Amino acid sequence: MDKIPMTREGYDKLIKDLELLKTTKRRQIAEDIARARAFGDLKENAEYDAAKNSQAHNEKRIADIEERLTRVQIIDETKIAKDKVLIGATALLKDLKTGEELSYSLVAQDEANFDEGKISVTSPIAKGLLGLKVGDTAEIKIPAGILRYQVLKITR
Repeated sequence: MDKIPMTREGYDKLIKDLELLKTTKRRQIAEDIARARAFGDLKENAEYDAAKNSQAHNEKRIADIEERLTRVQIIDETKIAKDKVLIGATALLKDLKTGEELSYSLVAQDEANFDEGKISVTSPIAKGLLGLKVGDTAEIKIPAGILRYQVLKITR
């Protein structure tokens, strides 16, 4: 199995999510199942079926997270070059087509959240930025066309 590189922040969030699923979510689902059982005949009880499906989905998510946690490799940011766009870095970019400035943080796939500017290192944009230094430009092919960015600043 391949190791999953992850920041400490991402690892801590995954642990917190797992704990929530194992405690609060499990209790809530158990209450939903008990409430649905009270409605009577389980063969034609949509609420019971929905609660059981929710339980199965929750248990699958727990198993998936636990499996991923066995493969996590926490990134030691002190050993990563600070002058290159690598995982854990935030790159301030200039779109050479529009002149607009934008910022992306490169994170592990589990940590990606586009609304927060966190993109997976496996995404086309991140792959096109990996290894670049301040002043470098990138032409990144995406389904909608080609993006042209210049790296203005790199922070960790």
